[in-house]
Amino acid sequence: MRSRLRALVIVVLLLAGIAGLPALAAPAGAEPRTVTVATHELTPFVITHDGVKSGFTIELWEEIAKREGWSTKYLDVTDVTHQLDAVKTGAADAAAGAISVTADRVENFDFSQPTLNAGLQILTHVGSAHKSTPGLMDFLKLLFSWSMLIWLGAAFVLTVIPAHITWLVERRHADSMVSKSYFPGVFQAFGWGLGILAAQADDAPRHWLARAMGVLWAFVSIIFVAYYTATLTANLTVERFDAQISSPADLFGKKVCTVANTTSAHFLRDLGVTAAGATAIDDCFTGLKNGDYVAVVFDAPVLQYYAAHEGSGTAQLAGTVFQNEDYGIAFRVGDELRKKVDEALLSIREDGTFDLIKSKWFGDDAHSAGQPG
Repeated sequence: MRSRLRALVIVVLLLAGIAGLPALAAPAGAEPRTVTVATHELTPFVITHDGVKSGFTIELWEEIAKREGWSTKYLDVTDVTHQLDAVKTGAADAAAGAISVTADRVENFDFSQPTLNAGLQILTHVGSAHKSTPGLMDFLKLLFSWSMLIWLGAAFVLTVIPAHITWLVERRHADSMVSKSYFPGVFQAFGWGLGILAAQADDAPRHWLARAMGVLWAFVSIIFVAYYTATLTANLTVERFDAQISSPADLFGKKVCTVANTTSAHFLRDLGVTAAGATAIDDCFTGLKNGDYVAVVFDAPVLQYYAAHEGSGTAQLAGTVFQNEDYGIAFRVGDELRKKVDEALLSIREDGTFDLIKSKWFGDDAHSAGQPG
């Protein structure tokens, strides 16, 4: 009887121990709960494949939830605006991803400490952000351009009057270089005038007055050729530099794409740059690849990840990060959840876990994806 009682006590103790394991496994002070987090697809922050989520934001949040003993329910929405709306209406407890902390948003939401410090950057076609020397195609394009046609027409018009004066004077000389008849005499004088412009005159006037005019015409020709050369060279150089993009100032007059209703769209609008507002950043990437746009402006980490992976060899970053901004996790104003998340984030930074997660998704170069905020 005693042995049975002893066995029963042992079984009860074992069952009590098993029941207490979850509490023992949870961090001290943790509050078991399910937290609903609003996210939207944006590589490399939130990636969904076969129903499984990954990415920088997902991995960072999962680490926070593990340390607080929370389980997570993800609410998928289409963009940042809908993420914030979900928090505001109570459909989600928090919104996480590439959510910029702005003055307007701080008025309506509480944000965690920065999860990443980033900013905006420009993505262009390979070669569009580098200076280059004009090549054969550039020369041929200029040779058959309207600018070349206009200058040749100006040379013909400019030579008409001196040709007539030369013919009128030179035909009186006994050993004239032109025919005394109007035709072909004026054409001969015209050819001589063009030859002077090209510095290749075949003959010289015989009459002293025509010679004097020839000297004057030679000076005019020097000025004309110098101005003509400088103008065409400038046109060629300007065409090359117009194709280069290295800062927001180079975006004026260009076909630019960004995502509508984002900080990048607001920045371009305030700058005065007209940009197409796409529904998703992937639409901008497709448009850039197809030649619909010459530049994409968006969050630097997103562009950097694309340039290093899917866009490698076809797209490149232009210039440095500008309009620096922090990313944070958004909560309803006054929500105590924010304080717990901040405590977990501090712990994650202090023990080096944050650096490991960031290095996994953005590489070891902190500058390439923004310094931790």
